Amino acid sequence: MSDGSASDSVLRGLRDVVDDLEALYKDIHSHPELSLQEQRTAGLAAERLKAAGFAVTDGIGGTGVVGLLENGDGPTVMLRADMDALPVKEDTGLPYASTVTATDGDGNETPVMHACGHDMHVTWLAGASALLAGARDAWRGRVMAVFQPAEEVAAGARAMIDDGLFDRFRKPDVILGQHVMPMSAGAIASRSGVITSAGDSFHIRMFGRGAHGSMPQASIDPVVMAASTVLRLQTVVSREVGPSDAAVVTVGALQAGTKENVIPDEAVIKLNVRTFDETVRQRVLGAIERIVNAESEASGAPRPPEITPLDRYDLVRNDDQATGRVRDALRAHFGDERVTHTGPASASEDFGSFGAEWHAPSVFWFIGGVDPETYAKAEREGRLSEIPTNHNPKFAPVIHPTLETGVETLVAATCAWLAA
Repeated sequence: MSDGSASDSVLRGLRDVVDDLEALYKDIHSHPELSLQEQRTAGLAAERLKAAGFAVTDGIGGTGVVGLLENGDGPTVMLRADMDALPVKEDTGLPYASTVTATDGDGNETPVMHACGHDMHVTWLAGASALLAGARDAWRGRVMAVFQPAEEVAAGARAMIDDGLFDRFRKPDVILGQHVMPMSAGAIASRSGVITSAGDSFHIRMFGRGAHGSMPQASIDPVVMAASTVLRLQTVVSREVGPSDAAVVTVGALQAGTKENVIPDEAVIKLNVRTFDETVRQRVLGAIERIVNAESEASGAPRPPEITPLDRYDLVRNDDQATGRVRDALRAHFGDERVTHTGPASASEDFGSFGAEWHAPSVFWFIGGVDPETYAKAEREGRLSEIPTNHNPKFAPVIHPTLETGVETLVAATCAWLAA
C-alpha cells in the first residue's frame, strides 16, 4: 500500500526546484516542436535525466527518451510524458507565448503551439524524476522515465514499441501517466476502466466534374456532394447510436475549389470519430462509409470516393487494482476533496498502447490547469463551455498550482509501489 512518508520525504525538495521547473516550462512552451520533430525537447529531457543520475537512452522511435534509475530491489514504475506540440497559432497573449513556425509532414509552413499541455507534462516528469533521484533513501526499486514523441498523431507510442522498447527494458510493474485538462487547477480526476475514447480519423476525397460557375448543368458539383455528406454525417450519432451509448463524429475540414465562379473537380472532407465501445465503433465507421459512398453515387460521381484512414487511437483502460492503489495514495497526500471520480473523456491517447501491449497494468488520470477563481466564476455563471479547451489557440495552463500538483501526483503515485 501507499506510504505517505515516502512521498513526503521525496517532495521536501519541491519548493527548492519550483522556480527552475517554471523556467523549464516556459522555455519548452516558447519552443514547441511538431510530432516526430521533438529534437530540442528530447534533448532537454535527456539532459535533465542525466543530471539526476539516470541511465539515458535516446533516439527510441525517433526522438523518444528513456531514463532508468536503479535503486535496489523492488518494483519497476514507468512514468510517461508526451512531448509534441500542435500546428496551431498561439493566441494567449502570454509573455512566453510561442512565435515558432515549422514545416509539417506535408511540407507546409505552419505556426506551432503547445496547445495541449505537453510542455507541462514534460516539466512534471522532469521534476518528479529529479526529486526521486534526490531522495533515494525513501524508496526502493526502479524508476523508468519515458518521454514520448508524436502523441498528437498517434504515432509515438507505436514508434517506441516498434523500435524495441520492450526488448531493451524490463517490463514495468505499473505504467503511470497524466494529462492537464480544463478543470480547476489543483483538482485531480480518474476512474477505473475506460478513461479515454478510441479515436479514428479519415481523409475523404469526393470526385465530381468541374465547370464554369455559370454552367452548373455541365458539372457534377463536388461541393454540393461534400456538403450533403457533411449534413448527413450529423445523423450518425443522433439516429444510429443508441441513447445509452456514446460517440462523437466531427468534420474538422471541408476543402474544395479556389475561385467563386469555378466548380472544382473534387472536394476533401477530414473527419474524426470518438467511441467508447468496439461494437459502437464498428457501427459508426460502417455508417460513415455507407453515407459517403451513397452521397457520391446519388450525385452521379464519375468515380467512387477515396476513404483513407489517418490517426488511430485505441481505448485507454485503467487497471482496476492499480487505479485503486493510485487513488488511495493521492487521497492520502491531497485529501479526498481534491481527488475525484470522472467519466470517460472523449479525448484520445496512445498512452494505453504501452500497458496493453506490454501486458502491464496502467493508470492514467487528469489534472486541472484552469485558474481556480476563473473556473469557479465560469461555473457560477454557467459559462464553463467558454473556458479554452485543449487544442484551442488560447489554451495555456496556469503555472501555479498546476506545476506543483503534477509533480506531486507523479511522486505520490510512484511511492505507492516503491516506498522503502
